[in-house]
Amino acid sequence: MRIVLVGPPGAGKGTQAAFLAKNLSIPHISTGDLFRANISRQTELGKLAKSYMDAGNLVPDEVTIAMAKDRMEQPDAENGFLLDGFPRNVSQAEALDELLETERMQLDAVLDLEVPEDEVVKRIAGRRICRNDSSHVFHVTYKQPAKDGVCDVCGGELYQRDDDSEETVRTRLEVYHTQTEPIIDYYKAQGLVVTISALGKVEDVTTRAMEALKRGEDDK
Repeated sequence: MRIVLVGPPGAGKGTQAAFLAKNLSIPHISTGDLFRANISRQTELGKLAKSYMDAGNLVPDEVTIAMAKDRMEQPDAENGFLLDGFPRNVSQAEALDELLETERMQLDAVLDLEVPEDEVVKRIAGRRICRNDSSHVFHVTYKQPAKDGVCDVCGGELYQRDDDSEETVRTRLEVYHTQTEPIIDYYKAQGLVVTISALGKVEDVTTRAMEALKRGEDDK
């Protein structure tokens, strides 16, 4: 299957992408991983992307698209892939369509993870990270430490990252509504969108997604 995963920040896209990719035996292709891999390997695309990033500028769509194209052409993506973080806007979605058409491929589904805005703010703004080890993550509601402000694992101080503040989260949501959300209507016009609730336990959301994708395939 060839799937695009869409949803607001805080919807759990990265977590669900990993589970779905494993269940479907297809690679999880995330924009963040693409950038890190190309920059780390110092590919021409990586050097080009880094030059924009170092200058504080957004990486142009054509660079992102070229990276995605290179990754989708790898042998492990022959039977499908799950795109996470790409396309981010309608112009990227149009470019992806052109690319797939050139390669004589097509998308099977666009999985839209739906989460109420207040829940997104609650999920992200409630995160607390350990200063000693950023992999130690807690939450003021969902995963409280035994002692307020102290990491259960190493005793380090827990803090809220600047980009996890409520004000920043709402700004990120506005960017999502303005730039990324329009691709849902774009793909709805093609009959590709499958929308599920991303509320509840991680495994329940995964099960919901797998069932929805199967129904979508059966309906074709």
